[in-house]
Amino acid sequence: MSEISVTSTQPITSGQSAAAALVAPGRAGARVVAFFRRLPRSLLRLWMLVLLLAVWELVARTSPTVFFPPFTVVVGQFGTDWFGGPDAHLFLSEKFWSAVPISLSRLARGWGLAVVLGVVIGFALGRSPLVRMMYNPIIRFWMSVPNAALLPIAIQFFGVSEAVNIFLICFGSMWLIAINTADGVSGVDPDWLRTARSLRIPRGALWTRIIVPAASPHILAGLRISVGFALILMIVAELYATTSGLGHDVALYQQTFKYRQMWSAFILIALLGIVINLVFDVVEKRLLRWQRRAGLASL
Repeated sequence: MSEISVTSTQPITSGQSAAAALVAPGRAGARVVAFFRRLPRSLLRLWMLVLLLAVWELVARTSPTVFFPPFTVVVGQFGTDWFGGPDAHLFLSEKFWSAVPISLSRLARGWGLAVVLGVVIGFALGRSPLVRMMYNPIIRFWMSVPNAALLPIAIQFFGVSEAVNIFLICFGSMWLIAINTADGVSGVDPDWLRTARSLRIPRGALWTRIIVPAASPHILAGLRISVGFALILMIVAELYATTSGLGHDVALYQQTFKYRQMWSAFILIALLGIVINLVFDVVEKRLLRWQRRAGLASL
């Protein structure tokens, strides 16, 4: 009986080893998948950027031209232009402090005015069907007009001054805020409003506790989109209607054939846009944390 049991267990042992050999590659693939899942999503999203930068470097090296320097050369110029200052200036260069604060000041003033006007107009459009019917075509008309086309008109009215930059940034951004705010306000659930009226909730509490919180996702979406447009309009206005700022520096470098410095300024503008977007993303997550939790809970 013992011999029979020994011979009967031998095929089972070899079969198990063969199965383990077949499963081993599958386990290795699972480990690779698990490794990539553990990577931060931000790293996985950078592959397209890395590819584009590699193509930039390859094209610039294989077809050298003064108009399109390699990315590594531009990065070196970027460090020379905007960094290397004393520690008292946060290691930022004098050129940085002479251009970036001026541009950001124009952006803040123009966009801040657009936020005030856009939110007020949006609330008026969202709460009054009559106002929406009367003024919606006018707003749609101005939204369809390219904002950069208004620059010559603004120069005629304001001259080459700070007012041109602030006007262009404000006028081009506030319509996006107004439309998104109006959509959010008009989209508040009517049942909530009827319940609030039946409970005799004061008008102030109706706005602060029902209408504004319900419309806040649309309002913040409009603000986030508009700040990108405001940055673009800031550069456009500074290209032609000012003697300082990042846009003016880009135009000056192009006119004096300093293309490395021009590309360096492009990178700085892109980084400023990324930082502004990240800051706004943090603020939006903080203000709308209740909405995001509800969305994740429904999955």
